[in-house]
Amino acid sequence: MAAQFGRLRKGAVNTTVAAVVVAALAASQAPGVTTDDAGRKVTTGTQPSADTPPAEDSATGNSPYYTDLPPLNSPNPSPTSSTPVTPGAGEAGIPATVLDAYKKAEAALRESKPGCNLQWQLLAAIGKVESGQARGGRVDANGNTLSPILGPQLNGNGFANISDTDNGAYDGDSSYDRAVGPMQFIPSTWAWAGRDGNGDGEKNPNNVYDAALAAGHYLCRFGWDLSTQGDLDRAILSYNNSRDYLNLVLSWLEYYRKGTHEIPDGTGTLPSDRSDDTAGASPTPTPPGTPTTPSTPSAPSSPKPGDNGGSSSPQPKPPSTTPPSTTPPPTPTDLVDHLEDAGTAKLTAMAGDTFTEKVSTRAETDAGKGIAKVRVRFTIIGATDATFSTGEKYATTLTGSTGEAVAPALKAGENTGEFVVRATVVGRTIAGLDYTATVTERAADTLTRTSDTALTCTPGGEFADQVELKATYKGAVADKVAATATLIKSADDPTENDKGPYFKDADGKTVRTLSDLKTDADGLLKLPKLYADDTAGTFLLRINTAGGATLTVELKVAAAETSPSPTPSESASPSA
Repeated sequence: MAAQFGRLRKGAVNTTVAAVVVAALAASQAPGVTTDDAGRKVTTGTQPSADTPPAEDSATGNSPYYTDLPPLNSPNPSPTSSTPVTPGAGEAGIPATVLDAYKKAEAALRESKPGCNLQWQLLAAIGKVESGQARGGRVDANGNTLSPILGPQLNGNGFANISDTDNGAYDGDSSYDRAVGPMQFIPSTWAWAGRDGNGDGEKNPNNVYDAALAAGHYLCRFGWDLSTQGDLDRAILSYNNSRDYLNLVLSWLEYYRKGTHEIPDGTGTLPSDRSDDTAGASPTPTPPGTPTTPSTPSAPSSPKPGDNGGSSSPQPKPPSTTPPSTTPPPTPTDLVDHLEDAGTAKLTAMAGDTFTEKVSTRAETDAGKGIAKVRVRFTIIGATDATFSTGEKYATTLTGSTGEAVAPALKAGENTGEFVVRATVVGRTIAGLDYTATVTERAADTLTRTSDTALTCTPGGEFADQVELKATYKGAVADKVAATATLIKSADDPTENDKGPYFKDADGKTVRTLSDLKTDADGLLKLPKLYADDTAGTFLLRINTAGGATLTVELKVAAAETSPSPTPSESASPSA
């Protein structure tokens, strides 16, 4: 972004200088600056970034936004009863309910997605650019805007072309979509990104609590870590795909990070590019064109600070508002010399299971003393589908009084093999600590038949009953366990038999070994129908599973028993 220009104080410069600065300000903002039907300054003609989503996939549909730049001065301290509100305080401050919504959203994301590292100041920066902090905090006590905040119709006329997706339910427009509410979500995005931030059971884009929480989740998707510049840039660009937008949001983010204060709802300044000396004292800016009362001639001004006013004695200078330069005390993070394992046991789990052990790391000084209140980030690295119990591949926790940080429980996926959990200190560039975790295949230690019915068949026939088994591991159901079934020669010879019972493949051909079998969600495994050739006898079917469970089932093939024929004496008629 081009260099930023601050607000022009009335009377501070002449008309010529003012015109030059305003022209420079317009040039610093975007290729084209216009005003929409809501009276806000918007940019058109900006070039989207090549690595970010199209309009319909962004939060705002790449809608127009306010282009006001932050003041040159840092935010004013919070005014007290003995400190008059200075000009610009309304602009520097954030309306109370809006600020509360941003902070509540940050707290919620800290719990649900700690690895995202979302700061409320980022929400404030986006809220400033999108709606001027809900039009200066024009919201009720529940966070609902007092009137709808709508962007222009996205009809392709200078903006994106997004036909109506909500039948006008959110934006009142059944022809085209419009960005809605304090955080300017388009209806199609709100449909999946909307959240209930104030616990009233509704997801309302016109409610600042709902909108702020939705914006937080939107910015934290894709596993982005907003404490890194690359992910921060990507998240902001996904909200509105413009480099000018990115630079503007980053400038407000930096401004709010330096400090801000709470102001009453409804007293914030509406975005504009003009000077407003009364913005900090008047809840509503004077509409353009309103006549003002002519001022009466003022008395001769008092000498300015540093001007002796014609007197030989120097005038006293005002007290400095800049605090004396001091070296801040070191933070706990500054004291960390290294990370040490805090007794983490071997990390092993079967696919689909939760690891019984947790990764535990200790932040220490160079003397080996534990340091409390240090943020430690745990990251899962490697080709694995394992996650933490939060569903994320990263987690951030604070060290306790002994300097120990414990990661959430690990949850194994279906991919077997090793992966790494890396512990690092947030805010320090020191060597991380790696922990190796292993995921083994699902296993069973016991197999049993679900029926005790004898399995018999006549030569050349088929068995009436199918073999069904149940697999368990340490007494619990063993689901999705791999198994193999083979018709073997004998109990001592597990090689495949070449005669006797058999299965059929999809083409009806004889098969005596079945592989790639798996138990179902209840640990059950039902084998296909068995057939018999012309060989009579007793045969064995052996089933093996991962983990070592084995079961041998007996199959009998014999001719059907027939009733004996009567003897001649039994069939002769009795004598007379």
